[in-house]
Amino acid sequence: MRILDLLDSRSIDLDARVTTKDDAIHHLVSLMEQGGHLKDPAAYEEGVRQREAEGSTGIGEGIAIPHAKSAAVACPGLASMIVRQGVDYESLDDEPARLFFMIAAPAGGADIHLAVLSRLSRMLMDDDFRDALLQAPTPAAFLQVIDTAEQAQIAEEEAEAAESAEAGVAPAATDSQAPDPAAVPAAPTPAVAAKPYVIGVTACPTGIAHTYMAAEALEKKGAELGIDIKIETNGSGGVKNILTAEDIARAKGVIVACDKNVPVERFAGKPVVFVKVAAGIKEPERLIREVLDGKAPLFPGTGAAMDNSGGADGAVRSGVSPDGREGSESLGRQIYKHLMNGVSHMLPFVIGGGILIALAFLCDMGNAGTAKFGSGTPLAAFLKNVGGLSFHMMMPILAGYIALSMADRPALLPGIVGGFLATTGGSGFFGALFAGFLAGWVTKGLKKAFAGLPQALEGTKPVLLYPVLGLVLIGVLMTYVVNPPTTVFNQWLAATLGGMTTSSKVILGLVLGGMMSLDFGGPINKAAYVFGTASLLDAAGNPVSSGIMAAVMVGGMVPPIGLSLAMLLFRHKFTPTERNALITNFIMGLSFITEGAIPFAASDPLHVIPSCAIGAAVAGGLSMLFGCAVPAPHGGIFVFGVVTNWPLYLAALLAGSFVAAALLGILREKRPQD
Repeated sequence: MRILDLLDSRSIDLDARVTTKDDAIHHLVSLMEQGGHLKDPAAYEEGVRQREAEGSTGIGEGIAIPHAKSAAVACPGLASMIVRQGVDYESLDDEPARLFFMIAAPAGGADIHLAVLSRLSRMLMDDDFRDALLQAPTPAAFLQVIDTAEQAQIAEEEAEAAESAEAGVAPAATDSQAPDPAAVPAAPTPAVAAKPYVIGVTACPTGIAHTYMAAEALEKKGAELGIDIKIETNGSGGVKNILTAEDIARAKGVIVACDKNVPVERFAGKPVVFVKVAAGIKEPERLIREVLDGKAPLFPGTGAAMDNSGGADGAVRSGVSPDGREGSESLGRQIYKHLMNGVSHMLPFVIGGGILIALAFLCDMGNAGTAKFGSGTPLAAFLKNVGGLSFHMMMPILAGYIALSMADRPALLPGIVGGFLATTGGSGFFGALFAGFLAGWVTKGLKKAFAGLPQALEGTKPVLLYPVLGLVLIGVLMTYVVNPPTTVFNQWLAATLGGMTTSSKVILGLVLGGMMSLDFGGPINKAAYVFGTASLLDAAGNPVSSGIMAAVMVGGMVPPIGLSLAMLLFRHKFTPTERNALITNFIMGLSFITEGAIPFAASDPLHVIPSCAIGAAVAGGLSMLFGCAVPAPHGGIFVFGVVTNWPLYLAALLAGSFVAAALLGILREKRPQD
């Protein structure tokens, strides 16, 4: 794919008349629409404005690259305009922007276009290329300038690849291809080792433009300064040009120019400069010289383990510096990120323990209805004991990893103990939430309080001062401040839920079931699921069967099953490629894996999301109406044996799935059957 595959003359305006940033965005969106790249221009424009709220895409030098990755995009595309008089775009250098390229990337599907967009981003760092674009008299000439420059860029990339192959250097690894240790030279040759070697990582929130422009600026400046430099890019297409252990060991220092999470624990012990991605574009020479001149501070590491999902403990968090200082990120966003860090670490304990408890009940059906149910046989007792221990860890783990996200490893101990105090003190799930955030804030306060200690006492902080004082403070706060009122609230909530009328329960089931199908694993889905898992413990912290969890689970099962049923009943409403996912989606739905619906929701959100949400709400409401309850937080059809009123629970699932399928059959248009 080439740049001209994404940009044509319909989406180019060489004499745009705009006077404000809002006007510029709106005009570019209209050009993008004229090129046929958008399904919903208003939704796409809103996505662009949300991206601008994270930081201006005016990168300086008269260039702006507004962009968004959105379900409102029909196909990848570019739009471009020149504003001769310039417009205030809040650019990094405070200069007016004149040359604009808008990028539209679809939310789902293949990412083959991302390589093209990264190439364009790099080309825009060349002064001669920008001047030629500004002087182009017609859209055809404008496109010719791009095509010529791209051909030269491709030739350069191919030449570099050929040179690397001849020299025996392994090609850059992607996120799906780990570096092959055998293909990496054991040590640099003397000629290479004679040059200073600097490495870096770049990443922006969307990973479309700034990531690659910062990498290009650093690489270009490194070549001018006569040094060897290698930059890893964390873009939407995955991690490229991965830094190997040999790269890190050889490097004089590291530049981390990122506005989102990237793993940095691997750089422990190296001089590291942490900056925003904009600094990589605007000030590459200053950053490189800071490393070369020995002014970059040694990065001690956070001491926490990295998470393969990319949300690593020991990662640079957007808006947060490595020492824990919060940046410009909103308070709500910070709280959400810390909460999700706790939830993501808690869920394996909840799911593993909950399913073992469910299996214990299945193995002990002969004692159903007795006090021994779940532990009447040796196997059942074993499963319930192990599962119960795992399940009871959910509160301490939740609190501990919220605290860890906020203040790194010193906060883990008070967070975990605070979670235990919430469990034993009756404040439960909500108390554990408070414990996690309080432990994080307490640890931050201790770090500030002891920042002025002599260097000789530095080693006492992690082994003595932080753990002892952290325990005392979190103990006092949980015992005397958090637990008493939160316990009362939990008792009131349990009484309220227990005293709800049938109609109120049905409404609650409708809401929770629908929430599970609004963003398919996103924040709304997670909020409903966390609420469901919290209901699996009573006020005393003992596992119980929950009607709320039953409504949540059945609501999450409906979307993939509903789509599979729709593919069976309304084949002409789905393409042959889409129908290939029929069996997979059916299995995912039965297994309570809602994410199977994501590709369909991404490609057709206006029809898929409402249909699935209504079907999921119906299933959740019926589950509550039928009085169904489940003791397991996961498992889908495989734990139906321990669901209260399981035949009616199955009926609720089928009813919701058929409602979703019927709505999809009505709302979706016919699809090509080639």
